[in-house]
This record gives sequence, C-alpha cells and structure tokens, in this order.
Amino acid sequence: MTMRTIVRFGDPVLVTPTAPVTRFDQHTENLVQDLLETVDAPGRAGLAATQIGVGLRVFSYNVHGRIGYVINPEIAELSEELQDCDEGCLSVPDLWYPTKRAQHTTVTGVDLRNEPITVKGTGLMAQCLQHETDHLDGILYIDRLEPADRKRALRAIRRSDWFLPAEQAARQN
Repeated sequence: MTMRTIVRFGDPVLVTPTAPVTRFDQHTENLVQDLLETVDAPGRAGLAATQIGVGLRVFSYNVHGRIGYVINPEIAELSEELQDCDEGCLSVPDLWYPTKRAQHTTVTGVDLRNEPITVKGTGLMAQCLQHETDHLDGILYIDRLEPADRKRALRAIRRSDWFLPAEQAARQN
C-alpha cells in the first residue's frame, strides 16, 4: 500500500460531505490500508479519507498505540462533559487552536467485512473520533473555533507558505 499525500485547506473535498461505503471489495481494502499506513507516522492521531482526496466515509486513527479504522462511522454518544484541547489538523498544518470537544465519545460503524464495530474514547481518543467524523461531514476543526480564534486561524492560513487560493492552484495545474 501507499503513504498518501495530505490534501490541504482550500481543496473542495475537505468541505464536501462524504458518501457511505457500499462496496466492500479490494478497492475499499486498499483505501483502508492506505489510511492506516498514512496515519502511522509521528504526530498523527487520525486521518479521514477526504484528507487524501477520497470522498468516502472512512477514517483511521493512531492514538496512544491504538491503531484502527472505521468505515461509515457515526457518532453514537457524546458526553456532556467537555474538554478544552489544543487541536490541529494535517490539512491545516502548523496551526493549533483551543477547541471544545466532548470528553467521552462513542463511534459506531463497520469493518472491512461489513461487520458492526464500536470505538470508544476518552481525552485525545475522543477528540480524534470527533475530529475525523467531522471531516467526513465536511466540517473542519476551524469551523468549530470561537469567532476570534477562527478569524486568527483564517488570517494565519492566508499568510502561510503552503496555502494557495483556488485560482492560483488552478493556474498551476
């Protein structure tokens, strides 16, 4: 399988809700393997299919030695207890902002055999499950920031050396 390139902020795939996986075949297995291999690098906690340019409802995670994936994930439970955590994103590199997330989260979905699975998490794992599910719904973590932090984040993105507005990116292709 392959370590895939990460899609960056500004690409429409990141804000487009994903389609559910309906075929459980070699293509799906390859996608899951690519997600697992790509997330298995230092500093990476999770990776949604959209972040590698694929509009299907799949993500992988790698939190405290716990590595896995969920196909067609849905948030089944969010605790009322919240955590304030600094959050970043591979698709919005080098920017971290305080983000409120549920302290405990349960996600349900299926595996490669289309068998039901449940993943529960607390702390960083809960944050990861929520963050990656958001990606699959077309939501970026910066969409959840307090207004002043969101404004600072968008300003920092525009000033970053990795961001190309859509018009510039189209001209380079």
